[in-house]
Amino acid sequence: MNIRIKRIDSSLPLPEYQTSGSVAFDLYARTKTIIQPWNPTIIPANIIVEVPEGYFLMLASRSSTPIKKKLMVANSIGVIDQDYHGDKDEIGIQVLNFSNDEVVVEKGERIAQALLVKIAKVETFEEVESIKETSRGGFGSTG
Repeated sequence: MNIRIKRIDSSLPLPEYQTSGSVAFDLYARTKTIIQPWNPTIIPANIIVEVPEGYFLMLASRSSTPIKKKLMVANSIGVIDQDYHGDKDEIGIQVLNFSNDEVVVEKGERIAQALLVKIAKVETFEEVESIKETSRGGFGSTG
């Protein structure tokens, strides 16, 4: 599969898979960013991506980022829609610094990862009075 991509700063590398078994590719910080404690902050990721029809681009933390940087993707994951690819639609990684110290992300640092996820869209929402008479519960109800 080929993906159309635009870099804002061509001195930074294109996204890349780090190993042959990687399912997500790394994204790089376009600018040096200082993230204050408990303050959601957007780090520009240097790219605009034309997501193919039938997919969305999911943004997630790299597994080492919370440990090394005390940062996590603030809304758990990011969703990049198929129609978000205008010339000013740079992907931004919204992070939360969960430490009590400011965190510095340097320009060019690998800060998040992205993967293409195949989707199915609902054609019709059919409203009903009941789905199933019995419920299994929730929030820890299975044990």
